[in-house]
Amino acid sequence: MTLQRTAINPVTWSVEMGFNQGEVVSGETRTLYISGQTAMSAEGKPEHEGDMAAQLALSINNVEAVLAEAGMSLANLVRLNVYTTDVDLLFQHYGELAGRLGAAGVAPTTTMLGVSRLAIPGQLVELEGTAVA
Repeated sequence: MTLQRTAINPVTWSVEMGFNQGEVVSGETRTLYISGQTAMSAEGKPEHEGDMAAQLALSINNVEAVLAEAGMSLANLVRLNVYTTDVDLLFQHYGELAGRLGAAGVAPTTTMLGVSRLAIPGQLVELEGTAVA
């Protein structure tokens, strides 16, 4: 049995923003739960303090690295949680994330939350997700 993804959108405004309201995944699957990825180097050092665009790009790269290690890609992402210390600033750079997801042909269910801080001081954005293959 192959993996099937079915978008569930009782309203359609979210599709224009790059995410589905819901998604049914059926068939034989493997599930990967991705812990929060921030702008950390491979050595575990925070990068790009104060630069939302650079932090977002590196966070996406780090999500992709976890996916790749599991034999997956952004195309397998079905759920994405976005945490940020500055929602307005993140929206100015959200096209980077939406563009990468769009290029992968996915619109995972998404939640964005504004938080007072992240675990690592100086980090502005953190991405966590669920992927299926």
